[in-house]
Amino acid sequence: MTAVIDRPAAEPHRWAAPPRPVWEEEPSKAGLAGKGIVLLFACLAVLFPLWIIVVTSLSSRKTIDEAGGLVIVPKGVTFIAYQELLGGGQVTRAAIISILVTLTGTVFSMTVSVLCAYGLSRTGSLGHRGILMTLLATMFFSAGLIPTYLLVQSLGLTDSYLALILPSAVSVFNILVLRGFFMGISQELVDSARIDGAGDFRILWQIVMPLSRAVLAVITLFYAVGYWSAWFNASLYLNDQDMMPLQNVMIQLVQKQEAPVGLGQAIRTGQLSGLAIQMAVMVMALLPVAVLSPFVQKHFKKGMLTGAVKG
Repeated sequence: MTAVIDRPAAEPHRWAAPPRPVWEEEPSKAGLAGKGIVLLFACLAVLFPLWIIVVTSLSSRKTIDEAGGLVIVPKGVTFIAYQELLGGGQVTRAAIISILVTLTGTVFSMTVSVLCAYGLSRTGSLGHRGILMTLLATMFFSAGLIPTYLLVQSLGLTDSYLALILPSAVSVFNILVLRGFFMGISQELVDSARIDGAGDFRILWQIVMPLSRAVLAVITLFYAVGYWSAWFNASLYLNDQDMMPLQNVMIQLVQKQEAPVGLGQAIRTGQLSGLAIQMAVMVMALLPVAVLSPFVQKHFKKGMLTGAVKG
């Protein structure tokens, strides 16, 4: 009798679709086509406005005048708008300010949030319940805009870059997400490290944080996008036009309040189109988020769902 050798099933390719449950019927061709059409229209709805912004920013004044405004079909490419914006002036200064505020604020916010979340994840820590209840209360009750402004003013933070960071430095929601993730880490792993003589900071740095890369990447992106896109604090606490970040300069351009320093003459002489300048500033404001998001996208599902469910 010939022996039958059971061969292990071939390992599925890592990009292959997950197996379909036995109770779920196969999709029909019409259903697949309908899903494809819906996804196509969704992609067009997102990408088409971006296409118009980029093409208009790269178009000459003649092309914009012929199109009567926004350009859909490009007719030649020119980088004169970006050359003028990055040639040293208000926009260049505003972009540098936004980058520095984003980097500094993100590091500060992540440091405070991680330390607070780790302390709250240790249920036996001093004042654990009282601090947690206080943080939760701030999610539902706040003093309001006027008391916040008076507090910032009394601390001498007006016309200071700290006013762009400190008033919105910590998000309680982000702390709770981090706390939920930290509580999901095996307590036995932490106890074994403590038996070996590791302190809290070493446990946090060498054990907890390496195991929490997904949620840390997501929260870091949240803070970075928040700082990069923020404009209200600058309009409220800053009076010096030279201290304004990029978002506030973009608002001035879009509302046509005033042209950036060094560009007014170029627009009046016909070298540049004001619309091209507006679109170029929008591209500069969107570019960092568009570049960083794909690298963090893979962590969104694991970081947010795990942090939310395990809390």
